[in-house]
Amino acid sequence: MEYKSTLNLPQTDFPIRANLAKVEEEMLGKWEKEDIYHKILAKNKVPGTRGQVPGTYILHDGPPYPNGDIHLGHALNKTLKDIIVKYKAMQGFYAPYIPGWDCHGLPIETQLLKELQTSNFKLQNILEFRNKCKEYALKYVDLQRNEFKKLGIFADWAKPYLTIDHTYEAKIIELFGVLAAKGYVYRGLKPIHWCPTDMTALAEAEIEYEDDRSPSIYIKFEILNPKSEINSKLKNPKLPLDKPWSLIVWTTTPWTLPANVAVAAHPEYEYVFLDVGPEVYVVAEGLLDNFVSKLELKEHQIIDKTKGKFLEGMLCKHPFIAREVPVVNDEYVTLEQGTGFVHIAPGHGAEDYQVGLKYKLPILMPVDEKGYFDDTVPDFIQGKHYDEANKLITEKMKENGSLLKLEFFKHPYPHCWRCKKPVIFRATEQWFIAVDHKELRQEALKAITKTKWFPGWGENRIRGMIETRPDWCVSRQRSWGVPIPAFYCVKCKKPQMTGLFNQAIVELVKKDGTNGWFAKEAKDILPAGTKCPDCGGTEFTKETDILDVWFESGSSHAAVLETREELSWPADLYLEGSDQHRGWFQSSLLLAIGYKGRAPFNAVLTHGFTIDDKGKKMSKSLGNVVDPQDVVKRYGADVLRLWVASTDFRNDMAASEKILKQVQEAYSKIRNTCRFLLSNLGDYQVPGTRYQVPGELLEIDKWILLKLNRLIERTTKAYNEFEFHLVYHALYDFCVNDLSAFYLDMSKDRLYCGGKNSVERRSAQFAMNEILNAMIKLMAPILSFTAEDLLKYRTLNSELGTQNSVFLLEMPKADPKYLDTKLEERWEKILKLKEEVYRELEAVRGRKEIAASTEALVEIGTKGREWAKEIEALLPLVLIVPQVKLVAGEAITVKHAAGEKCVRCWLWKEDVGKEPEHKTLCGRCANVVAKITP
Repeated sequence: MEYKSTLNLPQTDFPIRANLAKVEEEMLGKWEKEDIYHKILAKNKVPGTRGQVPGTYILHDGPPYPNGDIHLGHALNKTLKDIIVKYKAMQGFYAPYIPGWDCHGLPIETQLLKELQTSNFKLQNILEFRNKCKEYALKYVDLQRNEFKKLGIFADWAKPYLTIDHTYEAKIIELFGVLAAKGYVYRGLKPIHWCPTDMTALAEAEIEYEDDRSPSIYIKFEILNPKSEINSKLKNPKLPLDKPWSLIVWTTTPWTLPANVAVAAHPEYEYVFLDVGPEVYVVAEGLLDNFVSKLELKEHQIIDKTKGKFLEGMLCKHPFIAREVPVVNDEYVTLEQGTGFVHIAPGHGAEDYQVGLKYKLPILMPVDEKGYFDDTVPDFIQGKHYDEANKLITEKMKENGSLLKLEFFKHPYPHCWRCKKPVIFRATEQWFIAVDHKELRQEALKAITKTKWFPGWGENRIRGMIETRPDWCVSRQRSWGVPIPAFYCVKCKKPQMTGLFNQAIVELVKKDGTNGWFAKEAKDILPAGTKCPDCGGTEFTKETDILDVWFESGSSHAAVLETREELSWPADLYLEGSDQHRGWFQSSLLLAIGYKGRAPFNAVLTHGFTIDDKGKKMSKSLGNVVDPQDVVKRYGADVLRLWVASTDFRNDMAASEKILKQVQEAYSKIRNTCRFLLSNLGDYQVPGTRYQVPGELLEIDKWILLKLNRLIERTTKAYNEFEFHLVYHALYDFCVNDLSAFYLDMSKDRLYCGGKNSVERRSAQFAMNEILNAMIKLMAPILSFTAEDLLKYRTLNSELGTQNSVFLLEMPKADPKYLDTKLEERWEKILKLKEEVYRELEAVRGRKEIAASTEALVEIGTKGREWAKEIEALLPLVLIVPQVKLVAGEAITVKHAAGEKCVRCWLWKEDVGKEPEHKTLCGRCANVVAKITP
């Protein structure tokens, strides 16, 4: 008789090879055709969804720029969000996810200008340029939308939010009006970061620091006051009154010296008078040694010293301009480097500006928007670029003897986030949000404390940024954006931006979009008869600047959460890269505090950036860029998703071909484990079986269900705390160690050779059914395509098979009835015993006394292992050997089993041949076969 046909061999149509490309295409079609996203929402919908009600979870999407294909960072970000939203939905939360795009701004302008191969097209026809920008943005919205879909991201893709939507733009205008009415908005002449290449102001969030080579110079500011006047304070008869005295200033920006109007000293620092022979230098005592070393001064003598506050009011001579420069005091002067004296140019620095306000110093700004000097400066630098002027100015000072030292060094210097070119500080008239008005800064800091930050260090990071940030410059001298909604009265010149002025623009933008602002005159926008509330004037002009794009994206909580019926304000979670502490998180926080008095989020999660496996930033020039489209084509989106989940995203995340192959191997092990479970459940039916009661299960099955429920506990905790790498590791370890290395191996004999409806086999199938059901759901937020595919192959009798999608199921919960700690402790001993037995078994195999464990007799000494007597019957199954004997003593011995090999189960048994009709079978197999064959 051919006994092979009597075995219960695994059977499934679930393919051996994943073929993810085909599976993912099929699942994408299914999800779209069956509208699974909206079915999930309908299933979890809570009556009265407006506002924060239990059961609602809002993850608010930060809008990327639609200016090209998505990169790995985009894929990482959206996948993390998708994992969270899917997990929350499977927990029963009503979790709508509305994707967004930031369609305005410099990135779109510059990319478009590149395509048009021009730099001034916008100047020729602003409306035509803006329409081209819109076309450009929408083209890439469609492109990126399709690329995100292929990653398996669930979202309302048909109705995303776009910052160019009329309703969105109108909300920005409205929010600006609210802030203006509360006094947060003002226009003023202040130094701000300025990009001479893009010819626009920049906010702090738009600054990147790169190493740059700069000059480092020590220069003399000769004291003009009569020496006798100074000495009347110092009362030092030894001071050489016949020598010139100079304050020594150190700077790295010679080009800012034309705007110099003062020299600052710290009021409490000691400053020494240093006789160097022909003249006297004055420097801070705390930096004297460094100064002497730098200038290589061999002969020098301290002849007196005084505090900086006694120097205040002295006059010095500008090093190359006929200008008297006063000495002022300020505590921002430090002893970190330099000489303890700082040259003050209020038009070129934030601190300088504050000092200028304090001493009512003039704000000089001789540099134009392109970075060139005007005609208010000396002839030798008129019309020169500021960078070129560095050399000309140092040469001039070298000629007139005011330059003491010139060297160069590398240091972090601010660069434009878009064009990557160095930026300058330049005083211009701009619009600002006053961060200290009505304690906006303090309220933001309080809101930070009330927000939950993942990881926790994010709280200190954004707190430090808010504590020290200057007023927010929100105006830009560009074309593609939302206009600053302000009119100027022609008569009194005052800006008007609240009340009916704001409302008129809101109505215009709702109807025509912001293009209406550029297409119409002020008189065509304002209601007839509108008068200036300050002077009664009736003629107005429009502001020409546009808003900072961070103002636009930072308004999304109002423009999206408040206006979409399915959403609510505030959001439960914001999730973006860690650079957004100074970007979107901060702009959203400040605007929300000014608008509604609280943060727009309850929690904020940040992730690191993608790097290669050597820790290097990805770049085309290094050839280490990982293209998500390419990964999806070659490995499948689920492998990419598993990579995202497998890495601790709180740090920078490494990706490379080698790493992706490792992830693919891990994916295969998880999938193969599921396939094995699936293939042994073909004949298993949950309803009507008596093996649903844990008390009727074999102990080994109770143990694996205990392990399963520990897995559910760990993964649930990890999902809740956004630690997806722990979910991955828990799932992987369960598959590879608990299942493949132990349980499944130990269960194969009873599955394949046991009676189809035997207690032993059905008990195993009950456990495996529970395991597969739980694993499919636990992996679904991460391995979305594979989980859905597995569900398709489950039997219709499975409880999973009653749903059309795994995402319509609920996440498993740990069942307390399986969490038996005494069982857990005993199985720790059992597995330890198995290790000891297998060491001995391998030694015996090494001596070729047996070929396999299926022909082994294991004798276990019970001294110190008395507990083993309670599970003696279970030991052959656990050890995967045919015979086990408990004997006296401590030793573990492995011998060749007595009897013969059963040709059906391959185990050596003493009862082989006892059944006359099946002389080559053991008693168990003969009994099983007898029930099958007539």
